[in-house]
This record gives sequence, structure tokens and C-alpha cells, in this order.
Amino acid sequence: MRDEYLAALYVASQFQGLGLEPGGQNGTYIQKAALPDPLPPRLAKHMEQYENVPRKETWNAIAILRGTDATLKNEVILLTAHLDHLGICPAVNGDNICNGADDDASGTSAVLALARAMAAAKPPKRTVVFACFGSEEMGGFGNHAFLEHPPVPLEEIVANLEFEMIGRPDPAVPAGDLWLTGFDRSTLGPELAKHGAHLVNDPHPTENFFRRSDNYALALKGIIAHTVSSFNLHTDYHRPSDDIAHLDIPYMAQAIASMIGPVNWLANTDWKPAWNPGGKPEPAPAK
Repeated sequence: MRDEYLAALYVASQFQGLGLEPGGQNGTYIQKAALPDPLPPRLAKHMEQYENVPRKETWNAIAILRGTDATLKNEVILLTAHLDHLGICPAVNGDNICNGADDDASGTSAVLALARAMAAAKPPKRTVVFACFGSEEMGGFGNHAFLEHPPVPLEEIVANLEFEMIGRPDPAVPAGDLWLTGFDRSTLGPELAKHGAHLVNDPHPTENFFRRSDNYALALKGIIAHTVSSFNLHTDYHRPSDDIAHLDIPYMAQAIASMIGPVNWLANTDWKPAWNPGGKPEPAPAK
């Protein structure tokens, strides 16, 4: 897990350089949490195909941009991605490094770019939290740590946008567009689209992507939480070939830039998203 730790330190250093407020533990930008010991049997079996390294802890990188409005500063927009990937994995053509360039360095880049843009602009009325989670690939242990020890009260989080796999365009949607998981579940996606976001409905509903990213754990807590993506179901998913050479950098830069205005609007409006009837996910009943 040393790779995840180094990634968290890098993201934390970027947050610090932007002058954002630390949102981690003990006045730092890092939030560390222990992983289950031992890992659940099914997860332990799954991880056997990857490098046999100690997996004892997970690391999140968190920063805060405080709102300035007397009332709206107590409402929070949460922008997230996951900073982990799979590390050393089964070799393909002699390459055994799973880089995770699309999954999810692209999303982490989006969070950092949004943080940079918002830190340089007029301070928003609402508070904005930037969080890059660890251990998403192992089952979301980073987001669990965030939810157990949030830097702001969970009831203050108005909306969460997770950014995942935006490094290549998806030909299933119009050119230049991104898609939002669970688009019809809440009023968030349509309203962002009204304010300039190139967001459309997820064209791959059978993949159940709404449930497959960090947003879902937050949604189960009642937070309006969705994932922004353009994953085109490419075959480099979870393979060494998910590398920077296969990213469409001009598309990714344009996609990220297209979200700056709508996110700024969301951070400065008093409008609140809501679940549509039947859209809010419910936790599975206890066995």
C-alpha cells in the first residue's frame, strides 16, 4: 500500500500549495484509517492476484475551502475521486504495473484542477471540501473512513460529485459530453446541465455504475451523491494498458474545464438538490 500512501502525500502537497485548509487528522491533509484485519475472505481471495504486500491501512487526502456567506458557509459541496489503484498485477505482454491512468488518476486530476481554479477565484459562498479517497478498489474503505470521521458534519453536505474515469471520450454520448451515474435519481444532474455542465444520463445502465464508485456510500447516508464519468467500457480497465499513453489528454482537459463553471455556480447558489421519488438508495436490510 506504499503506492497509495505516496499518492495521498502528493495530493496533500498540492492542496497545501494552494493554501487550502487541512481537512485530515491533527491539522494535516491526510486521514489515515486501519483496514480490517484480517481482510474479509472474499476480498482477500480477490487480492491474491496482485502483489503480496501488507495491506493494513488506507489514506485519504482532504482539504477545505471555507465559504464566506454567513448562512451558506454551513452548506458543503463535496468534490471527490479515488487516488488508489491496483499496483503490481498479473503481467500482460511483460508489463505488470497497473497504472490506473484513467481509473482514477483522471478523476484525481479533475479534483486537483477544480481545487486550483476555486482557490484562485473569489471565495465561494458555500464551503467546498476536496477529498481523494484511498482503497476504493478494495471496497471503498477510504470513503468509509471519511464517513466515520468527516471533516464537516455529514448533514451539512448538500451534494457530492465523484469524478471517475474521465480520461477518454465515450462515443455512446454526444461528443464532448460527460455522463452522470444515477442521473434520474435526483435533481442535481439536470440542474447542473441547465448551468452549462455537459452532463447527460449514464448510457450504460446495465453496468450499475451508480453503485460502483465512492458516491454510493455517501448516497446511502442520504447525501445527494453521483459520479461524473466518460468510461467507454474500454478493455484496458484494470489492466497494465490503462496508462497515460492511452489517455485522450485534450478531451480530459476540456471535460474538466467544462465543469468549473457549473461547480462554481453550485458553490455560490442557495439552490439545493433533492432526491426524485424512488431515487434515494436504501441500505440493505440487516441479516
